[in-house]
Amino acid sequence: MQTPETPVLRDIVLIGGGHSHVVVLYMWAMNPLPGARLTLICTDTDTPYSGMLPGYIAGHYSFDDVHIDVRRLAEFAGARYYRDEVVGIDRDARKVLCRARPPVAYDALSINIGSTPKLGHVPGADAHAVPVKPIRQFNQRWLALLERVRNHAGITTVAVVGAGAGGVELALAMQYRLRRELGAQGRNPDELRMHLLTSGPRILPTHNAAVRRAFENVLAERGITLHVDSEVVQVAENRLQTERGESVPADEIVWVTQAGGAAWLAGTGLALDAGGFIRVRDTLQTETDPLIFAAGDCAAWIDRPLEKAGVFAVRMGPPLAENLRRALLDQPLKPYRPQRRWLALISTGDRHAIASRGAFFARGDWVWRWKDWIDRRFMLRFSELPAMSEKPGKTTHERIPLAVAEQTQAISALAMRCGGCGAKVGASVLSRALAQVQPIERDDVLIGLHAPDDAAVLRVPPGKALVHTVDFFRAFIDDPWIFGRIAANHALGDVFAMGAVAQSATAICTVPPGLESKVEDTLFQMMSGAVSVLNEAGCALVGGHTGEGRELALGFAVNGLIDESLAGVMTKGAMRPGDALILTKPIGTGTLFAAHALLKARGRWIDAALASMQVSNQAAVACLIAHGAGACTDLTGFGLLGHLVEMTKPSGVDAELELDALPVLEGATETVAAGILSSLQPANTRLRRALRNQEEALHHPNYPLLFDPQTAGGLLASVPETSVEACLAALHALGYLHAARIGRVLQQGDALEPIRLRV
Repeated sequence: MQTPETPVLRDIVLIGGGHSHVVVLYMWAMNPLPGARLTLICTDTDTPYSGMLPGYIAGHYSFDDVHIDVRRLAEFAGARYYRDEVVGIDRDARKVLCRARPPVAYDALSINIGSTPKLGHVPGADAHAVPVKPIRQFNQRWLALLERVRNHAGITTVAVVGAGAGGVELALAMQYRLRRELGAQGRNPDELRMHLLTSGPRILPTHNAAVRRAFENVLAERGITLHVDSEVVQVAENRLQTERGESVPADEIVWVTQAGGAAWLAGTGLALDAGGFIRVRDTLQTETDPLIFAAGDCAAWIDRPLEKAGVFAVRMGPPLAENLRRALLDQPLKPYRPQRRWLALISTGDRHAIASRGAFFARGDWVWRWKDWIDRRFMLRFSELPAMSEKPGKTTHERIPLAVAEQTQAISALAMRCGGCGAKVGASVLSRALAQVQPIERDDVLIGLHAPDDAAVLRVPPGKALVHTVDFFRAFIDDPWIFGRIAANHALGDVFAMGAVAQSATAICTVPPGLESKVEDTLFQMMSGAVSVLNEAGCALVGGHTGEGRELALGFAVNGLIDESLAGVMTKGAMRPGDALILTKPIGTGTLFAAHALLKARGRWIDAALASMQVSNQAAVACLIAHGAGACTDLTGFGLLGHLVEMTKPSGVDAELELDALPVLEGATETVAAGILSSLQPANTRLRRALRNQEEALHHPNYPLLFDPQTAGGLLASVPETSVEACLAALHALGYLHAARIGRVLQQGDALEPIRLRV
């Protein structure tokens, strides 16, 4: 997470991780605008580059070769990355509406979400066809189709609907790959049959006659049956029906035509064309709202129709980046001038391609090598990112003009900040932010969050004892809502590990200074995320303290309730020889987020780690207790080994860990192998003196992860050997899919080192 050097005055929000927006992010990284904050909202961390997608389908490229890691790119650009689905825009309030999180405020907005399949008007297409658009979601559909073909006995017939450049190229790439898959299984590649259908009289209608003839010949040579003037009017299982009455058999149907704008755009009030795409001016501003821009396939250029091609989306990136900057600076915008002719390099499935530009035509293996060189060079810009300290951006003294009513606030935000009580967030900002969150109400909370009193008042029910804990840390990601959820989950972990029920929480947070509206929004986002987790746990937020600080940070003091007889309490000192050791969640958060800060982690690794950190331990505790668990703790900053030592010492036992059995987050072994470690790792490594046979394990890939500090980690518990299999099955059924037996509890021996490693 990067802390901005100047307070945030304006927000630019990007919806979608399409080609135009990845260019905007890269250009922003090279030359950010002080006082402006960039936020990307995207459903998929890995966004495919359309120019290389057929090569990936054909098997020439790996997944990572053809996908841009937009989380990593956003981190490089100093932008916030919100992984969510946009469902609407409130233009009056200037907020983007998301499916899973609170609305996101904007001062300028850009949309680059590609197109959406429009299959509803063809009966049966939704149920039986595999749409290519949106391409960001195509990989899962393609892998599923590939597996079905592998497992299909006998002849498999595949039909591709749509014979523009995308459909023709995809059909040839699929045939090339599928024939080789069949051959690898020892089957006859001729078991694959392919059809290509188009509603028009010819294929590749936007290309010259020589290009069309060349591809018609290739299709014929490859045995792909071409159907022209064959508009599909009905789709059934294993069959297509055309308007001419032709019935085409098909075990698999791939749809590469009839895409339109996303359905939610219709509710925005923005002017759309007949296909549901956003009408934009030559400045890429929407026709309706000058604060909203659109680019790529989702945009319909008013001046003249543009083909839905990646080349236009990429070329829109630089003027879009410039005009977003100019819009905030109140400067005249620059027009985007699309080229009249563009070079298209269309592959034929194998390592051969055909070049097309106006009347120009060329073909050969050399054209494929040329295309490969162009595509790889483009992708290198977004994969080989310079180190943060090496970004070549120029120093700029541009400042964002503010309305007169806001200038006083801006001066205050930029001035030296007070300490002591003067560092508190203003009462009006705090009250507005907290008024929007709704903590649950409990009968034992007598005076809570929304009362004006100086402290909360709680009742401890008869027969109950109070469990109390506190946790606090600074933000490690740029999404305050996710950070709030993880901070709350982390704080609740100690209460759950004792076997207690959470009752109440008091928050303490720091928020970077800035305009009141920006501070309020950050506070609202963070506390909304936290309260969503607290409410799920039945824990009432009853108060707290908020102050200004250079970095966003959040913590909670949490109260829990437990039977005063301590029945059901799980302590660290209750391990028994013969018990099995169970870990409910994978480890590796420390090294992964250290790598993320260095741009050395893949975005999907961080996605998986964040998802794991948001999984509550509440249900796992009940499961462990039901299966006779005695000792339990949650994994946090001391790492697996540190917390295990905390358990063996008071229990008077030794323990054995199986390094091969440790559940590990994806990417963690790669990052520790690269020597990327958390700043707390060296302190944790001092505990290696507790290891009896570490020399044998030093080179095991999981060995460094014994010392990796965890945030919102899983539970480490000792369970009777007779219950371990049933306990693991129950944990897996509850959603703790990585829960695993990682070792056993031993009788205390004479050795000074209580932990033995098994390699």
